[in-house]
Amino acid sequence: MFLISFLATAITPYQPNTLDAYHVLLPPSTSHWFGTDDLGRDVFSRMVFGARVSLKVGFVAIGIATVIGTVVGLIAGYYGGWVDSLLMRFVDIMLCFPTFFLILAIVTIREPSILNIMLIIGFTGWMGVSRLVRAEVLSLRERDFVLAARAIGCSDLRIIFRHILPNAIGPVLVYATLGIAAAILTESSLSFLGIGVQPPELAGVTFWPPVRNFSNLPGGFFSFPDWPSPLPPYPITWWGRESEMPLTRETSGD
Repeated sequence: MFLISFLATAITPYQPNTLDAYHVLLPPSTSHWFGTDDLGRDVFSRMVFGARVSLKVGFVAIGIATVIGTVVGLIAGYYGGWVDSLLMRFVDIMLCFPTFFLILAIVTIREPSILNIMLIIGFTGWMGVSRLVRAEVLSLRERDFVLAARAIGCSDLRIIFRHILPNAIGPVLVYATLGIAAAILTESSLSFLGIGVQPPELAGVTFWPPVRNFSNLPGGFFSFPDWPSPLPPYPITWWGRESEMPLTRETSGD
């Protein structure tokens, strides 16, 4: 899927926004693999180019969430006490709100765009990362290497980012790969509702709303746009699951 997205210009037979009034709503064929939409645009080309945007949204949004959650979790887990209680109560408050409906509320206030979608998903998806990192830090801060670093006079900042973070980053990376898939599906859901990535930009399902209006046409026109959305998240989720196994074995061995 990554390779297809990067080579979109080489493997797609048409430009995604090229209009063709003479070939409107065509069924799948050898010239148009997934058919055409109501404006004559090639559905396969639009799906491949849209995957680029979906992957970008997923990686950037989860990158933001991972950075915020990691910093919050490191501070809460290392210092403990009232700092930990204050930060974790704020996390609990954020978790009380249904994430998707919170995103919907913010999107209706802000102008829908790729940047806003990435920021909104990122700023509403860091709570799980923070809890994961905090749990790791609570265990690591009692290890001998941390006590030795304190004994030789290392600053808290150096201990946190030089000694604790590298040992806690493994589960975070696994969580991030799973979060990328969730972010892509969230972006697809927003685009399906018409408040996600806006035309002429493409996303994984930006061609769905017009397609719904012609779903009763013969020829299987609706069948092809209906299934591509889960494709990018699937290999990312599989990669995350597979990368979790060696980390789990390594931890068990310790």
